[in-house]
Amino acid sequence: MTRDLYLTFDVGTGGLRAALVDRAGRILAFAHVEHEQVVPQYGWSEQRPADWWNGTVQAIRAVLQKVPDAAGRIAAICGCGQMHGSVLVDADGNLTREAALLWNDKRTAPQVATFAARVPQEAYFSITANLPAPAWPAFKLLWLMQNEPATVDRAASLLMPKDWINLCLTGQRAQDVTEASLSFLMDVQTRDWSGEMANLVGIPRRLLPRLREPGEVLGGLTEQAAGLLGLAPGIPVLVGCGDYPMALLGSGVRSAGMGSDVTGTSTIITLLHAAPVMDPAVSNVISGSGVWGAMTLLDAGGDAVRWARRAFHENQRSYAEVSEDAARAESGAKGLFFLPYLTGERFGACRNSRAQFFGLTAAHGLPELHRAVLEGVAFSVRQQLDALQAGHGRPEVIVAASGGAKAALWLQIKASMYGVPYVVPEELECGIVGAAMLASVASGDLPDLSTATEQMVRYGATVLPDPEAAERYDRMMPIYSRLYRAAQSFYDDLDRL
Repeated sequence: MTRDLYLTFDVGTGGLRAALVDRAGRILAFAHVEHEQVVPQYGWSEQRPADWWNGTVQAIRAVLQKVPDAAGRIAAICGCGQMHGSVLVDADGNLTREAALLWNDKRTAPQVATFAARVPQEAYFSITANLPAPAWPAFKLLWLMQNEPATVDRAASLLMPKDWINLCLTGQRAQDVTEASLSFLMDVQTRDWSGEMANLVGIPRRLLPRLREPGEVLGGLTEQAAGLLGLAPGIPVLVGCGDYPMALLGSGVRSAGMGSDVTGTSTIITLLHAAPVMDPAVSNVISGSGVWGAMTLLDAGGDAVRWARRAFHENQRSYAEVSEDAARAESGAKGLFFLPYLTGERFGACRNSRAQFFGLTAAHGLPELHRAVLEGVAFSVRQQLDALQAGHGRPEVIVAASGGAKAALWLQIKASMYGVPYVVPEELECGIVGAAMLASVASGDLPDLSTATEQMVRYGATVLPDPEAAERYDRMMPIYSRLYRAAQSFYDDLDRL
């Protein structure tokens, strides 16, 4: 029987997803099993790795039933998962703590603040290319050492969510370089664990397993795991990588000079470069293709559109109708500006930023208000592009994914705002496709990731910048930047109200 399918999984925050993907990158079967998020107290966020494994078994068995003879056609297994979730296991592979601290767990904020006050930036920034943050596993491990030392004392390895699933599948343990690049424990020059960073943070180096590349084969499927899944033992299981780096690969963003725009509730903009961008305003992550991605996350995104729909229409108009309203306004919304910081900013000097409309006149109506919201989010991104570009100029193309990729008007606004063509993948389950791409190369079906991209990633029509709109946005951008800076002097006063 021809082994012409790739079995993929994605350990998401909301659930476990599994899929069967063919050699052309088409998803033939898909299954999703939800798992619970545990919130012991405000600001904390945990999940049980045992739930991830149970979901993996259920989802994989479900997809195998949807395609004829699927169990005998699997060439390789590859997964990805939510990043930063810290799983501790002992020498026998058993959990030393029932629940793992997730990426969005904020309990480590005091540890981050203490570290930042104690250690000067020049002591670590050239090693990590990132600033300390509550999400990073280094600080999650430090919190556990200070508050639950027994769980760390019994542990032999620190794993990420997809690594835990890989351990269940193969009995082998490892981390990959994409996860490690955002751990605050990796040396960006050597792409290996940094003993210096482990010492600076104060965590035991013994817990850090071997670092491997995403496309390497970790091991074969064990007999025990194969029996649970309904598969033959020995099927190659790849190391895989974090969900965001994998989605970059699966969207076709794999080489320097390309960009990614993932607009959901918030906006993540990533530009790929040959080396990390050494700027404190930028976070650096290794993508699934091994190329560095300079990224920034803005809380402004789809949430601004959701707010406008609720505030102006009490959710009685659909998003399509709201978009039609915005399309009736000309580019620039008759000189109306919108600062989109409805929930403040995650990074920067003023995390207590506010949103505002500026320039309202009697000539403005709902179409201009809605268009200004879309353009305001794009202006906020454009402010960050210079730092992300690292002197290399605009990317050749930006690939859009997530919910914002379905908004045609917004794509046109962004293309004109940044002066860069936009494209959208036909398959928006980019993490699943990226995992299949790695599997296709590891199994020998395709020679390299370049070929895999050509054969497995397809795009719709290219959205080109509109010259007239681009010229107008160029004239508006300096005004937006002045508004942004001028408004900052009011935020502390507003807090005191």
